[in-house]
Amino acid sequence: MTDQHGELDAALERVIDAARAHLTAVRAAQGRIDDDDVWQAYVTLNNASFAYDERLLDAFGEVTPWDVESIDPDEADERFGGGAEGVEATDPHPRVISVRQRRDYRVPSVSALLRVAEVARRESTPEEDEPAPVEGVGEAVLELLQSGDGSLSALDVPELEPLDGVVMVSEVGTPVDLESFDDDDPVGPFTPAADDRLVGRLDEHPFLDEDDHDHAGHQH
Repeated sequence: MTDQHGELDAALERVIDAARAHLTAVRAAQGRIDDDDVWQAYVTLNNASFAYDERLLDAFGEVTPWDVESIDPDEADERFGGGAEGVEATDPHPRVISVRQRRDYRVPSVSALLRVAEVARRESTPEEDEPAPVEGVGEAVLELLQSGDGSLSALDVPELEPLDGVVMVSEVGTPVDLESFDDDDPVGPFTPAADDRLVGRLDEHPFLDEDDHDHAGHQH
């Protein structure tokens, strides 16, 4: 009879060892982006966690809080872009993709929006400091965006009613250079260059009927 307890203990030890190895790799990378050792350690930890979760489920019908799927190590190498060590990945058609988005909102109550923005500002202000009042709708929206690390999901609040929006994806020859535009320039950073190529446009209709959903996007 298979020793399920022994197999579970061994699987758990592999998770612990993999977690320690991952932490070691992360510390050694010191914040480097796309570090190969960190990625490999991540894959090992992921697969060890997946294996332990599967054994726990088979043995006792229980699961861990880890929501992971097995990663094929060979595919992981390809996803990382390295392949064999020392072999430089090349692409004869390098691309830079630009995503431009606009979403409009209606403000049903200015005072309500200012209140929720002031709460967000207060939460991000050190306790010993007194937060400045939020003055105006624009400042309120910026405060909410900053509290959500710039993500538009931070504006999904009852105090803002979403209207139509649009997302455009383009292939561009040169990435945006923010230093070349004034801080108060509302047009320059979003103006397509002559050699930009629009790939597609997605129209956003927050209250669109399901029957009309298939007609929301435009492809080019």
